[in-house]
Amino acid sequence: MEPLLHGIVLAFGLILPLGVQNVFIFNQGAAHRKFSHAWPAIMTAAICDTMLIYLAVTGVSVVVLNFEWLRTSLFLVGFLFLAYMGWVMWRTTPEKGAHQRSSRLSAKRQITFAASVSLLNPHAIMDTIGVIGTSSLVYTGEEKWFFTSAVIGVSWIWFFSLAIAGRKVGQFDTSGRLLKRINQLSALIVWAMALFVLSQLFSH
Repeated sequence: MEPLLHGIVLAFGLILPLGVQNVFIFNQGAAHRKFSHAWPAIMTAAICDTMLIYLAVTGVSVVVLNFEWLRTSLFLVGFLFLAYMGWVMWRTTPEKGAHQRSSRLSAKRQITFAASVSLLNPHAIMDTIGVIGTSSLVYTGEEKWFFTSAVIGVSWIWFFSLAIAGRKVGQFDTSGRLLKRINQLSALIVWAMALFVLSQLFSH
């Protein structure tokens, strides 16, 4: 069915690039000894994405972001948060051996950080509204919900897969050196996103 296939292809196109949300989920998968300990981060990111996709498809998000002061506030808060996230990732130093605690956050902090990187990332929000929201306009009724369900389904599968990949890397890297380099690369990506968000703030 065309709406289903369209939703799957579009979702993969948007979610595959290495962004802040992906980096955080991967790191949590790598950091924890048990995969289930990273579930709070995975579930929170997936639920936040589901909410944003739903709002984009129903058009609610477009109405909200028509308020210029709200848009500006979102970009400013997003820049500050991303800059802070990059600093935290850069400073994270994995310990060696069985006691490795790289980026290992409590369930509460995982939920807070995952919600923040999902909801305070203006670039991701604009992608959701501009691409997914706009693409959904060609469908109505049942077809629109097939499209929406496909996008949401890919989002959930991707976050679980990303955490599993991180878990495998964490098991392989017993010295912690690789995770340290991944954390530093993650920090650079996050800071690049922060600068992009800042540039968007001044371009409006």
